[in-house]
Amino acid sequence: MKIAMWSGPRNLSTAMMYAFGNRPDFAVWDEPFYAAYLRHSGADHPMRDEIIAAHEGDPDMIAAMCSGSIPDEKPNFYMKHMGLHMLEGFPMDWAKDCINIHLIRHPARVVASYGAKRDEVTLDDIGFRQQVEVFDKVGGVVIDSHDIRDDPAGMLKKLCAIIDLPFDPAMLTWPAGGHKSDGIWARHWYGAVHRSTGFAGAEGPLPVLSGHDAKLVSAALPFYEKMQTQAI
Repeated sequence: MKIAMWSGPRNLSTAMMYAFGNRPDFAVWDEPFYAAYLRHSGADHPMRDEIIAAHEGDPDMIAAMCSGSIPDEKPNFYMKHMGLHMLEGFPMDWAKDCINIHLIRHPARVVASYGAKRDEVTLDDIGFRQQVEVFDKVGGVVIDSHDIRDDPAGMLKKLCAIIDLPFDPAMLTWPAGGHKSDGIWARHWYGAVHRSTGFAGAEGPLPVLSGHDAKLVSAALPFYEKMQTQAI
């Protein structure tokens, strides 16, 4: 089984990678197209030059690796993808052979979290539009990170049942300190999840935002709401 898990930034995506990565039957891959996205888009992200130097930047080569054999002779492969990384012209045919899952989060929570890591955040940075574009191309299962944090065991059991994968309780915890498959960017983005050993508790009320952040949430909300109607 190959799973392509699509999300945007600040969206429980790393915790989900750790959940699957803690299963003995899964290999995981952290944001395969990130370096290619930075190289071809010119986007100015933290650690840009280091990421491009350390990771494969040819989208055709990455697509071939997504279609190829599973690392470490594992029976299953979990690939953590960002919809915003799939620039026009990047190959997508490989995704047709995957179980595509789309992890979503309310844009108010994403903007509040992402803004703490980067200045001058734009709609393209948070990936809601691009995630809908990917969903329209490949379809798949939609799951809301809010529901996972509210009931990790229940939602992961539900997800596993839908994709015909036996649930493993190992998905609910993982060792602190990160995963061997973390991208080089982990030291900038993954501090909180590196300190964790499982999913954080249920989320509180939506953050109240103003100014540019509130406008950004309003622009992203229709894309989120379209996906949320499909959520399990």
